[in-house]
Amino acid sequence: MVSKSDVIRAAKKELRRTAAERRDGLPVETSRSAAGCLCRHADVLTALAGGNVIVSSYRAMGSEIDPELLEAKLRADTITTALPVITQLGQPLAFHSWQPGDPLVPRKWGILEPEASAPKVEPDILLLPMLAFDRFGWRLGYGGGFYDRTLAQLRARKPIIVIGLAFCEQEVDAVAHDAYDEPLDFVLTPKGLRPFMPSDP
Repeated sequence: MVSKSDVIRAAKKELRRTAAERRDGLPVETSRSAAGCLCRHADVLTALAGGNVIVSSYRAMGSEIDPELLEAKLRADTITTALPVITQLGQPLAFHSWQPGDPLVPRKWGILEPEASAPKVEPDILLLPMLAFDRFGWRLGYGGGFYDRTLAQLRARKPIIVIGLAFCEQEVDAVAHDAYDEPLDFVLTPKGLRPFMPSDP
């Protein structure tokens, strides 16, 4: 008998395929322009953050939207930035502070991560890559569950703000989600910052 979870997994697998094709097919000019547009909305994030916060970002892989210009603007506003580190499969991510000039090491799947000696931190705001998102704030990742575990752990400890970074073209009608999936609070696209309401399904 096919379970609800089996149906959700199959739906996610198919959406990952089509969403990856859509994102990979975006023109190079669109990607470059989008990265610059994100930077124009940095003031909104700074206001959202308040002061003395740590923002975790990521190093873009493949056709992911590149957050580096946005990070630079945030650092100019005296916000501390960090990057995630995979500790092991099936476990939440760890976070280490990072700024330009600090070394990065390619690790699992070629993802660039700070060295283990970099100071460990706990972020207040997380900027997440994705394959797709819907109007309710559900995000489609890559299937490893790293961010879902991490967000569940952080949200149990303190208030955090979770923001997905995406091209406008990555929005879909619906992202199938299971009980363990963690929703976004906002999505930031080249058009600006968009909130999701907690009451949405």
